[in-house]
Amino acid sequence: MAELAAQRPNRLATETSPYLRQHAHNRVDWYPWGEEALERAQRERRPILLSIGYAACHWCHVMAHESFEDPATAAVMNQLYVNIKVDREQRPDLDRLYQLSHQMLTGRGGGWPLTMFLMHEDRRPFFGGTYFPHEARFGLPAFRDLLQQVASYYHAHLDPLRQSAAKIVAALDEINAPAAAIAALEATPLQLCRARLQRSFDQHYGGFGAAPKFPQAPGLSRLLRDGGAEGALQMAELTLTRMAEGGLFDQLGGGFFRYSVDERWEIPHFEKMLYDNAQLLAVYAQGAAATGQRLFADTASSTADWMLREFANGEGALYSSLDADSEGHEGRFYVWQRESVQEALEPQQWPVFSARFGLEAPPNFEGRWHLHVSASLENIAESQRLSLEQVRASLDGSRERLLQLRAARVRPGLDDKVLCSWNALAIGGLAIAARCLGRDDYAASATAALRFLRRVHWREGRLLATSVGGSAQFNAYLDDHAFLLEAILELQSVRFRLEELQWAIELAEVMLRHFADAQAGGFFFTADDHEALISRPKSFNDEAIPAGNGVAARALLRLGYLLGDSRYLHAAERTLRAAWPALQQYPEAHAGMLQALAEYLQPPQIVLLRGRPAAIEPWLKELNAVFAPQRWSIAIPADLAGLPEAIASKPAGDGALAYVCRGSVCSAPIDSLTALRRALNAEAG
Repeated sequence: MAELAAQRPNRLATETSPYLRQHAHNRVDWYPWGEEALERAQRERRPILLSIGYAACHWCHVMAHESFEDPATAAVMNQLYVNIKVDREQRPDLDRLYQLSHQMLTGRGGGWPLTMFLMHEDRRPFFGGTYFPHEARFGLPAFRDLLQQVASYYHAHLDPLRQSAAKIVAALDEINAPAAAIAALEATPLQLCRARLQRSFDQHYGGFGAAPKFPQAPGLSRLLRDGGAEGALQMAELTLTRMAEGGLFDQLGGGFFRYSVDERWEIPHFEKMLYDNAQLLAVYAQGAAATGQRLFADTASSTADWMLREFANGEGALYSSLDADSEGHEGRFYVWQRESVQEALEPQQWPVFSARFGLEAPPNFEGRWHLHVSASLENIAESQRLSLEQVRASLDGSRERLLQLRAARVRPGLDDKVLCSWNALAIGGLAIAARCLGRDDYAASATAALRFLRRVHWREGRLLATSVGGSAQFNAYLDDHAFLLEAILELQSVRFRLEELQWAIELAEVMLRHFADAQAGGFFFTADDHEALISRPKSFNDEAIPAGNGVAARALLRLGYLLGDSRYLHAAERTLRAAWPALQQYPEAHAGMLQALAEYLQPPQIVLLRGRPAAIEPWLKELNAVFAPQRWSIAIPADLAGLPEAIASKPAGDGALAYVCRGSVCSAPIDSLTALRRALNAEAG
């Protein structure tokens, strides 16, 4: 370790990314992505080794320790390649292109660390993989041997590799080809998505497919919105219950880990990501509103509280992730020895806690215990002859004591980047939780994060993707704009701010001007003035986060209906038409797009409340207390100047007035809450 610390830092030492700085003392002669590295590769005719990862990635750390800190391996890398390190969270454009390239080259799914080999002249990929071990194992070659073989083959076969790389780029471009014209958009993909989710649904543990299991928040949100259909709500409810009770959820501190390695949601991969927790916060809050389940409301609140406590940057924004590892071991911060738990708790607390969280069973993680719900509160109350409230109070006291002990441990590494897109997801999640749970403090936190993004990430009418220490950089991507637009609109349903709506309009205009595909419809991932890459990506499928195109289409639909602006409605429709072949073939992989399709086929019910705040706020509170995903309620004070014409044309009266709009048609003003209830019930019926 002392030898590593003494190693002269490389070019990554001055980068803003915590992930890149983790590699500043590697023996590898790393470059960040940029002209200096690319020009050297061209000048010296050396292939480029591109390594893409992120700070919380366990296998990225393993490969760094095994290979990048190894003198012999680093020497081979430095001799044969120009080596470039990329933080996928700062440059999702590069990650997206080269992940797709990897899939085309290998026929296998990608992942991190991503290890790609690029042509020296134009950065086109010719070979790739993910993690490679230091010594040959797992059916993989030793990384050092691979490096030598690839370099030798590269220089001996340049022309055929050029042809192969050109085919990969052509295939990337083909993804963006215009879809065949269709007569009309219709509901078949919505029905097919539900049927396919039903087919892959785990009837016992919830979730979809076999292990490893991911939360799939976009799909769960779709099921909640489709709750009236047969089986939809049941699938969502069981999955949310099992995840909240499993080891995927941090039973002491709150917040969700990345994914479960088993079908039971018991043992996770221990990294914690802002984007997962932001989405699951929204889904659990919606689940609480849809079902009335206390477990879902408690899980949502615990997730929000953890997120605001652990990721707060002190200026309103939220950091990105916590590492899976501490003290060189995955999960070490979170797991327990049974004896240490028993010693820490009071004698009367131990039977309750051990029964609840599985400490009476054999260890479940490398000789230790990772906590998960093993017994119901009702069964514990009966066996211990306690009331439910006594059981809850005992568990709360035990959690508090164990959290104190856990706080003294070596903490996982924190990635203190602020990412615009992930913060936008968090703002949206907090706004939904504020509305569904009646938590005004969550709305205040969402507002603080939004103000940070406006102050730090918005510059001369353009958005920047990431910041560290209050200094923002990198042109923002589609996801940044789409997620932020939707987050602002979500926040307006809790409390209205004209300046925020005006910013939402500016963001929508930037998307139309700089991201729209005028030929084929939909939106590119990068702006028209972005750095020229080997291809300009555009995708419609959800990944760990919902598809930017789906979020953009839905947000533009809502904004278009609110403002009466047909340009936004037309852009949303063209996006859905561009995605139509994918929606027909794989609807379950496009839940974000399906949310937009559902609102295109049945425009949302927009309830505009006008009047004095004291008069309209009780109406808004009652409307928001009901789970109505197709309804968007906004309370706009009477005395605001400068409102868009479509809103200003619906004047306020002396008391409260409501206008119920569907598509381009609005009701006459409704002047009593009783009449509003009647109108909403009539339309719902």
